[in-house]
Amino acid sequence: MSVLALGCEAGTRFWDRETDGELVCIGVHAETHDISTFTFAGSEGQSFAFQPGQYFTFEVPLDESVEQRCYSISSSPMRPRTIAVTVKRVADGRVSNWFHDHLKPGDRLRAMGPLGVFTPPADYRGKLLLLAGGSGITPMMAIARAHADACRMPDTVLIEAARTPADLAFADDLLAMSKGAGPFRPVLLPETVPMGQAWQGLVGRISAPLLQAAVPDLAERLVMVCGPAPFMAAAREICATLGLPADRYMEESFDAAGDLPDAPEPEGAAQFSVTFSRQGKTIAVGAGQPILSAARAQGVVLPSSCATGLCGTCKSKLVSGKVEMKHNGGIRQREIDAGMILPCCATPLGDLVIER
Repeated sequence: MSVLALGCEAGTRFWDRETDGELVCIGVHAETHDISTFTFAGSEGQSFAFQPGQYFTFEVPLDESVEQRCYSISSSPMRPRTIAVTVKRVADGRVSNWFHDHLKPGDRLRAMGPLGVFTPPADYRGKLLLLAGGSGITPMMAIARAHADACRMPDTVLIEAARTPADLAFADDLLAMSKGAGPFRPVLLPETVPMGQAWQGLVGRISAPLLQAAVPDLAERLVMVCGPAPFMAAAREICATLGLPADRYMEESFDAAGDLPDAPEPEGAAQFSVTFSRQGKTIAVGAGQPILSAARAQGVVLPSSCATGLCGTCKSKLVSGKVEMKHNGGIRQREIDAGMILPCCATPLGDLVIER
């Protein structure tokens, strides 16, 4: 996306994922009783160039450790002076609760991004169906807002599913966008309506009959899905049942690591010892076997999200030894030069010691 398209002056300095790393919180806005939007600016006044649907990985100080979490951008790339992420409070969620309980304007956070490939193809001009479950609405808002700001909204249906009407984030924004230019139709879908709450729309869960009625031309659309794993599994099955070609279905998830099968150890591969110094544990990892999958199979807990080298959640310090690593952008070159690795996509070339 060009500087001109973003509406920035010539000479504007853009956030550089390789060298920039600190954001300043400049605003907090409650969307629902447990969902808030946090707006950030670059600590040096940088503008941001990103694609709608991408995310940032944040480093959050907790006690004596630093936790990393991925949060999708909910703001439009056509407004490049800031980025916003929308965070849902989760029961026992250390990082999400920290955002809600502690983060305030003026606070600074380390972050890396933009990252991710969950974005409409640049040359796509056809019809869209955006299916969001719970906090999965966040990247969908960036996509819808980008199209609205660019005044080239394609024929888009956005279905937001939530537990109750009170849990529907951005409901007013979506309805306002539907009154603007372009064929944009939001469908708000609470699963239940508690006694005493007024509601005139659809109620229930996504199903083949519901989607068939709400989006009769579903098979002609590019379908993008984000939400909890059960929601996405249901959407995947329903879309296939309704005749959607597999190459017209996209989904985003930060819970992939728990669903991926352990990578098998190649037959006849050499065995190396990998020691996690903080945990005082040593495991055997075969040559060609990702460290994360071997650790998980042997009961060593490491933080992880995407498990594909995208998000950087599992980033760790390699104290000794060498690895082969093929990542997808979740680590900066200067971090690699400083001895950091992503265990999800790193395989050992000898015995290792990792600071975890």
